[in-house]
Amino acid sequence: MAYLTLKNINKIYPNGFHAVHDFNLEAERGEFIVFVGPSGCGKSTTLRMIAGLEDISKGEFLIDGQLANQWGPREREIAMVFQSYALYPNMTVYDNLAFGLNLQGVDEDIIEERVQKTAKILGLTDYLDRMPRALSGGQRQRVAVGRSIIRKVGIFLMDEPLSNLDAKQRVTMRSEITQIHRETGATTIYVTHDQTEAMTMADRIVVMKNGYIQQIGTPKEVYFNPVNVFVAGFIGEPPMNFIRRTVKNGCITIGKGTFDLSAKLGKDTAKYEGKEIVFGFRPEGVVLGKQENSYVTGGMVELTEMLGDNANVYIDIDGSKSILKVTPFEIPKMDTEVTFSIPVENAYLFDGETEMVI
Repeated sequence: MAYLTLKNINKIYPNGFHAVHDFNLEAERGEFIVFVGPSGCGKSTTLRMIAGLEDISKGEFLIDGQLANQWGPREREIAMVFQSYALYPNMTVYDNLAFGLNLQGVDEDIIEERVQKTAKILGLTDYLDRMPRALSGGQRQRVAVGRSIIRKVGIFLMDEPLSNLDAKQRVTMRSEITQIHRETGATTIYVTHDQTEAMTMADRIVVMKNGYIQQIGTPKEVYFNPVNVFVAGFIGEPPMNFIRRTVKNGCITIGKGTFDLSAKLGKDTAKYEGKEIVFGFRPEGVVLGKQENSYVTGGMVELTEMLGDNANVYIDIDGSKSILKVTPFEIPKMDTEVTFSIPVENAYLFDGETEMVI
């Protein structure tokens, strides 16, 4: 039996706004689940329902097989890390870490042991006597995380905990949070709009849009096997390129290339005749020049970005904008036409009407 179970969870506010629709998820004990999606997609609302901070309008929430809809936050034995650090400004780091244990009436010797152990894990030992205002953003975030893990609860909830940090701090904290998760063995639900965080940290990703789950899967599954245009475009950096075309005689034309779709669709090619499809390919899924068993086309180079280990090449294909990701040693010149190949296995086809993968 799954440790956390959400069955047809809905959130409907008094004004009638339906924020979350029929959310279904089973999370195993010790699993790291990431909710990802654009702002307003319902991911934080779902997290708050799990925490007991928002009422569940419809559906069932179970913890270890027990219905928990009416349980308060304390009964659920959940620790939460918010986007804002939510530290007590008039308390030292030590007192912030110890605060929850003091409320529980834990013995002072045990508190001392847990605070020192938690501080060591997070690299805060030298800062225990400092006030939050004397800490950097990354150090404050570690205190916020430490205040949660010190309680030894079974469920950690994290709501965009790294959004206030700079790029370098986010990379460091990602690895630290992942390591803490492994050491504690707690079930972690992590909310972010940053798909890089989702890809690097999650055991499984829940992709959301407009209150609906779009796809649940491992990072590899949602990246290589997206179920629709939204997931394909949201996961991946730079995002997947999309070109809409109408199927004629089993083919589509992109730039100077004519692509026979039977290699992808087989016998189903005929049923898409005369219909619009979305042809997708990832920037890194191309090869410059002509290659066998590939769709070959080209476009005019409008802009190049040198990024060190790779480069982004922005091109125009008959009015359709696309990005190619190439090595720094093969960057084409500006305002020239570049020919490239998309191996058949790297091409994606989506229904033009439903935008679901074909």
